[in-house]
Amino acid sequence: MAPALRAVAQALDYYGCMSRIPYLMALALLAFAPGAHAQSAKSPLPETAAAEKAPERSALTASIFYQVTLAELSFNNGDIGAAYSLMLHAARESNEAQLFQRAVDMALSGRDANAAVSAAKAWQQALPQSQEADRYLLQLLIGLNRLPETLAPLQRSVTRAAQAERAALVTALTRLYLRANDKAGAADVVEKALTAELGNRSSGPASWAAIGNLRLVAGNRAAALAAARKGAALAPLSDEIASLAINLLDGSSDDLDGLLTNYFAAAPSSNVRMGYVRKLIDLQRYPQALVQATLLTQAQPDYADGWLVRGSIEFQNQDLPQAEQSLNRYLAALPASRAQEDPDEDSLTPRGIVQAYLLLSQIAEKQGDFAKAQSFLARINSPQDIARVQIRRAMMMAKQGRTDEALSLVSNLPEDDADQARTKLQAQLSILRDGRREEEAYALISQANQKTPDDADLLYDLALSAEKLGRPDEMEKILRRVITLQPDYHAAYNALGYSLADRNQRLPEARELIEKALKFAPNDPFILDSLAWVEFRSGNKAEAVRILRAAYATRPDAEIAAHLGEVLWAMNLREEANAAWAKGLELNRDNDTLKSTILRLRGSK
Repeated sequence: MAPALRAVAQALDYYGCMSRIPYLMALALLAFAPGAHAQSAKSPLPETAAAEKAPERSALTASIFYQVTLAELSFNNGDIGAAYSLMLHAARESNEAQLFQRAVDMALSGRDANAAVSAAKAWQQALPQSQEADRYLLQLLIGLNRLPETLAPLQRSVTRAAQAERAALVTALTRLYLRANDKAGAADVVEKALTAELGNRSSGPASWAAIGNLRLVAGNRAAALAAARKGAALAPLSDEIASLAINLLDGSSDDLDGLLTNYFAAAPSSNVRMGYVRKLIDLQRYPQALVQATLLTQAQPDYADGWLVRGSIEFQNQDLPQAEQSLNRYLAALPASRAQEDPDEDSLTPRGIVQAYLLLSQIAEKQGDFAKAQSFLARINSPQDIARVQIRRAMMMAKQGRTDEALSLVSNLPEDDADQARTKLQAQLSILRDGRREEEAYALISQANQKTPDDADLLYDLALSAEKLGRPDEMEKILRRVITLQPDYHAAYNALGYSLADRNQRLPEARELIEKALKFAPNDPFILDSLAWVEFRSGNKAEAVRILRAAYATRPDAEIAAHLGEVLWAMNLREEANAAWAKGLELNRDNDTLKSTILRLRGSK
């Protein structure tokens, strides 16, 4: 190393800057290396002329390096303004992308976004073909909500890309606009920037999908739907358009299901199908979600996440043997997985494996194998899941009649924030209710409610406890308060409507309440169960059976089975009623509604 460079390096090391600028040292070494100086692109020089000019060029490079050194020293000493100015000056003199990037980073460190934009613009002007310069400029302008200024860099980036790469680039760049505060303005700019691509069969579908997703985020569903249809007209089997259609699904009567049916009948992307499965779960369309998850795992058995989602749906459907098999397939499909081994002390369990172990533990618990259930919990090494694991252990204790031990275990859980406190309270309530200690549960909720009297969730729990204690008037009063506090709290409408129907009181009002709940959650099987109960109390038994069968198909549940069996029994369809109850008992032999219904109507379990 030359003496001058060695002295600079020693100075930088003394000031603790060497770790910040390793690439600058490399630049300097290259600058002083023999033959490292490129000829000017505007006026190529013969070798002799270049040799004559070499000392001047070396002096210039030394000057740049000196500015960079001072900039880093200034930055290290907290003088960010001076550091930025020196670095930007050096970048302009050298046209080095790394120096422009460093100037941008310095400005951002000093929280001077406008200076960062100036540096990024200077970078783009000095190196007009630089995609990185345009990407930095886009991110900064979007973050500052200076959306009109993003039009030019976005257009440059797209038109500069090769046609084969353009669709992927459009998708990646337009994702940046999802962070904009002005969602509608972002959609307008993107649509204008992509005008030239919208009729192109290669990049058009991705462009329409980008516009549609931005319109959807901006709250303009009609424009998003129009974009999906235009993109599908160009390429009906486009992954991007299928993903947009999935995002648009909301249970309405649009023709999106037909579009998706055609897409999935061809050669769909596994990731798109997985997105469809998750959307169907969000919409509580569980049978369809299970069909799609099954098709995914059949088509691609090594797609691990497909088995995890499939197993989760099967568990919810109480198909425990199949759920166990799917979850084990998930663990086996993981690359280099430690899933079947006890974790090392220092290795944290990944999120998906945590979910699989928790589900497998619950399956073993439902099968009465508590030792096996505990063994799955013991494999989880995840600080963020300590509470979930401890609660599962406590729930198992409660199932074994060890209610006080279970409560003691939960009482030691932390409650450093509102979410932790709520999780702990819910666990305590579940344990007390499993132990038939409803008075204590009511007291616990009342105490919590005194601290936060307007908490709708706590009030709802309090109302349910009041009902279990045989206080329907108190329950109604509390639920009406919940509705006043939170008019879209659909569970409160449903609970009040069902309570009235179950007591065969004020059935028109009960129907009105339940139908209002359905407006907020159209596919909720438990609200459908309540509606069926109103129909049954109103004498519409056939309609009640129809609704109950649909609800049970969506979500196999012991309570829905109890109601279905009772309506069938009232229709003198005793064999079908007994079959429905038998299925309910397989799902949950301890369900109070199911047990009391069978005992009341049949006289035995």
